[in-house]
Amino acid sequence: MGIAEESKRPRFLCLHGFRTSANILKKQVGKWPESVLGNIDLVFVDAPFPAQGISDVKGIFDPPYYEWFQFNEEFTEYRNFQECLDYIEDCMIKHGPFDGLLGFSQGAILSAALPGLQAKGLALTRVPKIKFVIIIGGAKFMSPTVADNAYASLIECPSVHFLGEEDYLRPHGERLLKSFVNPVVIHHPKGHTVPRLDEKSIEIMLNFIEKIQMKTMSNNGATDDEQKEIYVD
Repeated sequence: MGIAEESKRPRFLCLHGFRTSANILKKQVGKWPESVLGNIDLVFVDAPFPAQGISDVKGIFDPPYYEWFQFNEEFTEYRNFQECLDYIEDCMIKHGPFDGLLGFSQGAILSAALPGLQAKGLALTRVPKIKFVIIIGGAKFMSPTVADNAYASLIECPSVHFLGEEDYLRPHGERLLKSFVNPVVIHHPKGHTVPRLDEKSIEIMLNFIEKIQMKTMSNNGATDDEQKEIYVD
């Protein structure tokens, strides 16, 4: 019997990487085994802005490509950031309710920061509290304007963080761990990618899902699971 067979599965809004798409992230996460995917509901949405440059996945995944917001080379200044936050909130209202966020790369940076911004009343004020996050290839915002609020206090929601041995963002992902209370970490040998899950990673993910499932039930926060996976245009 699956972890969530007798109750409703935790539901995650999934935020894709920079200049990719909802469909691409769905394919990337789709490499995970059914033992994991069968116990969570995943809703994939495209970012609000068409890619304003060449995508790193051109030739690997088909366009169109999107980005959540724009930034300078030092990742200290952002454009269309508030519009991005408003768009994510609108998605959560339209397709929710959600228990948590799953993000990769730029989507992971957002997913890791949103619980803190929400706690400060600076984002997602019209939707329920984010209870869980899955962070794949994440990092922290560098701008004090965002960082001073997003990481002002330790983020208490249960979290799992994927760190790749060859990922250029790995040092930033390791620093991000310090902003979370008791983060769960999955190490993998790959670079900046959504990795396949080996036997140990599957066990860690199933334990994490069981933990958040129990927390969701205890908070009477079970959500609608009419579909296990949704791709939203």
